[in-house]
Amino acid sequence: MEQVTTEQRFREVIAGSKPTVAVFKATWCKDCHFIDPFMPQVEEAYQDRLNFIHIDRDDLPDLCSELNILGIPSFIAFRDGQELVRFVSKLRKTRDEIEQFLDRALEVSNALQK
Repeated sequence: MEQVTTEQRFREVIAGSKPTVAVFKATWCKDCHFIDPFMPQVEEAYQDRLNFIHIDRDDLPDLCSELNILGIPSFIAFRDGQELVRFVSKLRKTRDEIEQFLDRALEVSNALQK
């Protein structure tokens, strides 16, 4: 997963035609660390259909404010620079919930292509 540290790079990546999932995290976030062990396998399973980027909320606070990122980890899917769908909850996210979100992001992306 690419670590994005500038707003310019963020906007470049999400502008692509392949859907991109931005994962907003922070080093101090316990729920963010909870997903770390299984996220590489999740990314590998979806790598042919989705791009993944990681953004540390503390590195890009203005962008997070613009995107209304309040809780972390937050997942937002983009395509062609537009937000498709987001997964934000106050509860700890499970692998199954994250995969359901990724499937939903692909459904929305495919529906918009038709």
